[in-house]
Amino acid sequence: MPALTTQVVIVTGASSGIGEATVRRLVRGGARVVITARRQDRLEALAREVDQTGISVLAVAGDITSDADRQKILAAALAKFGRVDALVNNAGYGTRGPVEIVPVDLIRQNYETNLFALIALTQLVLPGMRERGTGCIVNIGSVAGRIARPLSSVYDSTKHALEAITDGLRGELQPFGVRVSLIRPGFILTEFIEAANAVSAEVIAQAGPYAPYYRGYHEGTTKLRAFAGTPDDIARLVEKALVSDNPAPRYNGPFHAKVFLFLRWLLPRRVIGWMTRLKT
Repeated sequence: MPALTTQVVIVTGASSGIGEATVRRLVRGGARVVITARRQDRLEALAREVDQTGISVLAVAGDITSDADRQKILAAALAKFGRVDALVNNAGYGTRGPVEIVPVDLIRQNYETNLFALIALTQLVLPGMRERGTGCIVNIGSVAGRIARPLSSVYDSTKHALEAITDGLRGELQPFGVRVSLIRPGFILTEFIEAANAVSAEVIAQAGPYAPYYRGYHEGTTKLRAFAGTPDDIARLVEKALVSDNPAPRYNGPFHAKVFLFLRWLLPRRVIGWMTRLKT
């Protein structure tokens, strides 16, 4: 079983939410962690808090959609720690709005962050893992990757695509000893919703005939807060995947995520469609 104390882990989207909780948990477990996100001040504050000696955490600010920044992240990791044993692909955001109205450029941007940049960074770390015959890739997906919702179909489709990429990658890397898992969070109390609303503000403001349905969407999201989990619920699953010789292909959490996914498996598509339908 791979111990955290033997691992060098890159965590993207590390400045808040699930990424931050993952960093805290991994450092407590003895891992050496490279943390990256665009907000340098938050990264540096987190690094100082969890690693006052400066030995175990390296903060590298950057935009993972930039090839130069991805190269910088890997180069910094190798310069400080000599290798990368695991990559936690957590960075991502959500675009809200009906497909008819969301500009295609915004859709491309969402895919660039949630999927293409993730693939590109994974491509950078894999040669070293493959050559050493060991390593782990953990992709942070979403329950939304299996249950697409009206007004969230752009974001949900990025996570649906990630399901396929993760499964294909797992099969490709299995002969080389590199483990691959997908984690599907349900509703987690983070800054995600506020960030999604900010990114989508212009689209929402110009929603036209769809405008009456945003209230129902917002009310439904608000009700989910009663079932929300914490970022550490997901960080715990990341740790579980990293220390397993044979991690599960999927980890779902917290409990309500398992319930929703079970219902998605159990119920006819028409019923799922009725449950997620637009409401005013």
